[in-house]
Amino acid sequence: MLLRSSAGFMLFLLSQCTVSLGTKEAVALANAHLLPQRDYESLGNANDKDYPRDCFEILQRSKGNSRDGLYIIQPKEEPIVVFCNMQDGGWTVIQHITANSTVDFDRTWQDYKYGFGSVHDNHWLGNEYMHQLTGSSVQYILGIKLVSLNAEVKWGQYEPFLIEGEESQYRIRVGLYKGNATDALTLDTEAYLHDNQKFTTKDRDNDNYFMNCAKLELNGVPGGGWWYDACAGANLNRRNVIYWQKDCNKQRPCKFAWMMIKPIEHHQSYPAKACPCQKVEL
Repeated sequence: MLLRSSAGFMLFLLSQCTVSLGTKEAVALANAHLLPQRDYESLGNANDKDYPRDCFEILQRSKGNSRDGLYIIQPKEEPIVVFCNMQDGGWTVIQHITANSTVDFDRTWQDYKYGFGSVHDNHWLGNEYMHQLTGSSVQYILGIKLVSLNAEVKWGQYEPFLIEGEESQYRIRVGLYKGNATDALTLDTEAYLHDNQKFTTKDRDNDNYFMNCAKLELNGVPGGGWWYDACAGANLNRRNVIYWQKDCNKQRPCKFAWMMIKPIEHHQSYPAKACPCQKVEL
């Protein structure tokens, strides 16, 4: 049951504790709109007394036994729901897109600020929550995971990774790169640099082009919100074509893409491997 109150969205979860079976505990989730009602019962840590900062902390608490799925984390004052990629080592997913997604990524500044989609599927977690996660004393690494039509997996990782606050237009800052995917954020192989760029949406133009890059269409589909230069050497938010320079484009289409983060001190590189990579998998 989902109710709106002055305190925000209230998520009522049936307790699994034997001492309180049949009672309801209220959990205020800042991004409850990303959690369809049918998924409430699938939250992996709904009955915790306190919520961890990110997915890696959940993996630590479980001594490595947590599985992929939906969890509650609390990067700042309000808890939020996220998808955790546990099989690769406790990554917090901040974006996921499927080629020709039914989720519309041509959204407003406000939509990108607080997130949209369904957190267990195609979604954008929200620039504000990305800032809350990465804008503290804990440094994070950004992981990019790309899956081609023939299930070839490529990784790219940037260390460190930071999203600045709204007063800086959610500017992206990335550090050193490693991985077998193309470095599409810091190398200007196509004359575009995404590092240190402000975020642009169709209703807020912060890019370096004379037109709004988020409005430029490819086969009738706008680019969506992104950290454009003038315009893009990479864009994981264009719904009809996942774009990551030579790895994902019209000629070499990709089926899935993920953006996820993890604390630097617990960083681990992952080799590319073939996988079935069904829609619900990471």
